[in-house]
Amino acid sequence: MERTVKVLIVDDESSQRTGLAGMVKAWGMSAETASDGSEAIDKVPVFQPDVIVTDLSMPHMDGYELLKALREHGDMPPTIVLTAFGNIETALRTVHEMGAYWFLEKPVQPNVLHALLRRAAAHAGLRTEKKVLERQLQYKGSLGEMVGHSPRLQEIFALLQQAAPSKACVLISGESGTGKELVARTVHALSPRHNGPFVAINCAALPETLIESELFGHEKGAFTGATERRAGCFEIAQNGTLLLDEIGEMPLGTQAKLLRILEDSKVRRLGGKAEFEVDVRIVAATNKVPDEAVKGGFLREDLFYRLNVFHIHMPPLRERKEDIAAITEALINDLNRKHQTRVTGISAEVAETFEIHDWPGNIRELRNVLERAVILTAQGEIQMKNLPVHIQKLKPADFAAAAVVGGVVAGEPEAAVLEVTAPVLDAAAEPSPILHAGAGPDSLRLAIGTTVEEAEKVLILRTLEHTKNNKTRAAEILGISLKTLHNKLKEYGTRDT
Repeated sequence: MERTVKVLIVDDESSQRTGLAGMVKAWGMSAETASDGSEAIDKVPVFQPDVIVTDLSMPHMDGYELLKALREHGDMPPTIVLTAFGNIETALRTVHEMGAYWFLEKPVQPNVLHALLRRAAAHAGLRTEKKVLERQLQYKGSLGEMVGHSPRLQEIFALLQQAAPSKACVLISGESGTGKELVARTVHALSPRHNGPFVAINCAALPETLIESELFGHEKGAFTGATERRAGCFEIAQNGTLLLDEIGEMPLGTQAKLLRILEDSKVRRLGGKAEFEVDVRIVAATNKVPDEAVKGGFLREDLFYRLNVFHIHMPPLRERKEDIAAITEALINDLNRKHQTRVTGISAEVAETFEIHDWPGNIRELRNVLERAVILTAQGEIQMKNLPVHIQKLKPADFAAAAVVGGVVAGEPEAAVLEVTAPVLDAAAEPSPILHAGAGPDSLRLAIGTTVEEAEKVLILRTLEHTKNNKTRAAEILGISLKTLHNKLKEYGTRDT
C-alpha cells in the first residue's frame, strides 16, 4: 500500500491556506496548515511533512527565515516557495541559498503545483531510502555510539531500527554497566525526536520525598523549601525522550502516578491545580529481570505491561566477547580525545588477556581499565604493565592450561589430555620437574614441581605434533592467537616453518 504524501502549507492569508489545502487533499494527499513560519516550526516535528509549500512574504517569520531555521535544525523536507510578482529575485535567492526545491508565482496554477508536489515527494522518498541504507550499513558493526559484531548485538541493532522511529515505550534490561543508557540515547538519536531534549533520571539515586518533584515539577510553596516554581523532567523533555533509569527502584506510589501520565499524557506539578499536556517518549531501564521485579513487588505489573512495548535486553560482556575488540577501539578513541593522548591500541598480549577476563563490571569496568591504561601509556600501544594488577595476573598460557578439563582441550574431543601426577620422590633428592609421556600418544603427565613456563612449552609443542604442525589449528586448540604462537616458537628456538 502506497504511503500518503504529507504536505504542510504555510501562508498568512487564510483563504490561500484553505484553498491550497483543499486542492492537496483532492489529489489524495494529506494537508496541514500554518499561518506563519513560527507556527510551521512547531508543526514540522509533529506532522513530519514530506513537502512544505510556503509563502515567501509573511509577518513574524517569512519563508526565507523559515527555511533558514529548518536547515539549522537539519532534515529540511523539500520546500516549494510561493512568491508574488516582483519577488522572483528573492525567490531564486531562497532556492539557491536555502536549498528550496523550487518556486512558483502567485496565483498558483494547480497542474504545475500538482506536478511539483509529486516530484518533490519522490525526491523526499529517495532521501528517506538513502538514510535507511546508511543506517543498514551502520548496523554491520556500529549504530550511533554502539559498536560490535556479535550476532546478539546485530539482533539488538535490528530491533532498534524498528523501535526508534515509533512513539512506543522501550524497556531496556541488563546488568549494571552493559550500556543501557547508551541504548536509550541511540533510540533517541534514531527517532524523529532527535532534535529534542534527551533527559535521564536515576530513580535509585533520589529519595522518595524528592523523586516526584524531580519528575513532575512543583509550584512555589508546594512543600518546605519550594521557594519558586520548578519544571520537572517531563516538562524539560517536552518533544524529546525521557529515560527512567532503574525503574524498579521507583516507589510504588510514584509508579501509579507515572502510569496515569503514560495513559493520558498529562502532568500536574506538585502543589498545582491544573494539568498540562506533555509529548514525551518514555524509555525505562532496569538491572533487574523484569518478570522477577514484578513478582518481587518492585515493579507494578500494569506499569510493566505499559512500558514493555519494545523490550531490549543487553547481554553481559562475558557473553559477547567477540565485541571486545571493537568496543576497546571505540573507547580508546574517546579517551584519547578526553585526555589528549595518542594511544594507538592494545598489544596482542593485552587483547588475549581481555578475552580471558569475565568483566563482571561489563563495559563500565572495561572503560575504567582502559582509562587508567590510556593515561599511563600516553602514546603507542597499551602494554600489560599498564593494566590493574588483578588483570595482569590473567595469563593466556594459564588459560590454555586451565581449559584442559577431563581430557578435552577447548571442547576438542581429539585434543591432548594433560594429567597432573605426583611421582614417588626420593627423600634425599630434589623434586624433578619433568613432563612424562602418558600412556597414549595424545596425553601428557605433568610432574609436581614443573614450572608454568615449562608446562606451557611442552603443551604447545605437543599440540603442534597433534595437529601435524598446523599452527592455525594448534592456536585455536590452545586458545591463543597465531601471532602469539609464532612468538612462543621463536622464544623456544624452534624452527618456525
